[in-house]
Amino acid sequence: MCFFVKKCTILFEKGIKMKVKKSILTSLLSAAILMAALAGCGEGKTKPTDPASAANAETAKDTVVIAISSEPSSLDPCIGWGHGTTPLIQSTLVEYKQDMTFVNDLATDYSVSEDGLSWTFKIRDDVKFTDGEPLTASDVAFTFNTAKKSQSSLDLTFMDKAEATADDTVVFTLDRPTSTFLNTIATTGIVPEHAYGDSYGTQPIGSGPFVFVQWNKGEQLMLKANEDYYGKIPEIKNVTLVFMEEDAAFAAVKSGQVDVALTSATLATEDISGYNLKVVSSLDNRGLTMPVMPNEGKKTESGYPYGNDVTCNLEIRQALAYGFDRDQIAKEALNGFATHAYSENDGMPWNNPDVKIDTDVEYAKKLLSDNGWTDGDGDGIVEKDGLKAEFTCIYPSGDSFRQALAMAAAAQAKEIGISIVVEGTSWDDISKRMFSEAVLMGWGSSNPYTSYCLYHSDNMLKDDYYNPEGYSNPAVDKYLDAAMKALSPDDANKNWKKAQWDGSTGTAMKGDCPWVWLVNMQHLYYVRDGLDIGEQQLHAHGASMPLIQNLKDWIWK
Repeated sequence: MCFFVKKCTILFEKGIKMKVKKSILTSLLSAAILMAALAGCGEGKTKPTDPASAANAETAKDTVVIAISSEPSSLDPCIGWGHGTTPLIQSTLVEYKQDMTFVNDLATDYSVSEDGLSWTFKIRDDVKFTDGEPLTASDVAFTFNTAKKSQSSLDLTFMDKAEATADDTVVFTLDRPTSTFLNTIATTGIVPEHAYGDSYGTQPIGSGPFVFVQWNKGEQLMLKANEDYYGKIPEIKNVTLVFMEEDAAFAAVKSGQVDVALTSATLATEDISGYNLKVVSSLDNRGLTMPVMPNEGKKTESGYPYGNDVTCNLEIRQALAYGFDRDQIAKEALNGFATHAYSENDGMPWNNPDVKIDTDVEYAKKLLSDNGWTDGDGDGIVEKDGLKAEFTCIYPSGDSFRQALAMAAAAQAKEIGISIVVEGTSWDDISKRMFSEAVLMGWGSSNPYTSYCLYHSDNMLKDDYYNPEGYSNPAVDKYLDAAMKALSPDDANKNWKKAQWDGSTGTAMKGDCPWVWLVNMQHLYYVRDGLDIGEQQLHAHGASMPLIQNLKDWIWK
């Protein structure tokens, strides 16, 4: 995830211009889709006959059309729908508050056994699915048991079973203490056992604030407010989610076709009449994964080489961490629409504020010189025992922003005597090379379990994107294990923080530094004047679904 200077900026801007030209064709199709969406809302907007008239259409006070880039593959929570955000159509046992702590939703109370293996939830007795059938503890148990069998993105490997012991009581039995189970529960929607089948993912029934209406794959998803919702009934009665890339969405905003549209840092600098730019903070981070072991000719179980003789040196990793000017990187790569990143958890209750560091180029140079790295041949790149301080950073070639970040970082690295060779490639290639080369990677989760996956030695050098650096620290493992075994979020958070930095060691850049963090991308949306999209929670990785996690609170003023 690196970026850079003048020549590279010019190339980047040329790429954007090419994308905008392409969007002229794309927007012709999107306009047709949008007009169909608007017409389908019925009581929504005035039905336009062309984009120009749509721009002047009067917005109803109960309808929104939202352009987002990510279309779900299914609306079934048992295979991942809503995971990490909110399922909208379904209810959850608990939900996140604005500060990312928990509040009851379907649950009225819950308790955890002293060994952390049994979680008992009492649920409301006044909730019905939209087909009129009551929601009971049996539906809750069915949902989680089904999700476990599906082995999808919803990780329930730690759950043994869920049982309804009464209509209003469900008991979860875990095979090991797992404090993050509550985070999982907060984004897992409950499905109806009586109406669940192969077609559920495309025609869902739920008990949440919105009701499924229609889904035209590749085009739009339509919802309406659940007038029988047990909570506050949404003031937005009709919702159309239109799926389009950011350049096409930008064209749709300019023609007045949508009320809200996800946009990019390159497009967000333009003022558009009738709209305001909403800038939302996130922990959607970007940073460099840095192999921490030397290259000794060893390979992973799948036969991929691991280790890097340059990045295995702590002083190299820390010199970059202290040497990077994150403000400048954000300015060059993202038009300034980013904040400093210091961890995978920035802004979350389990983040340790002590992980922050200040840019200090002189200290970065001193770290290198104190550890024997000098520029003996005068080429501007330091070396030690004949080894140049040079390594390759790879990024997914289709991602222009990661390219920009990588190049910006490479330019700054050169100022302290380190050469980073930036290379775009496929994700398939990255999955094979990430154990031996730096990667411009991104994370950002509303679940601290991500930290366990990123840094615990049990996860090192496996065939996924967690811990390809080969990081292992017994002290960190101890804190991570204690965090997972904790019986309350507060106790868990104490240990999550210590795993980052306990004053002498940890995963932080001032510690073992397996990651060199760069920025948290700000999520950007054009919002029609008069529409209040509410106070947004800190957004996780991915800018589409986090936007609508509070959709039930949106209002027209």
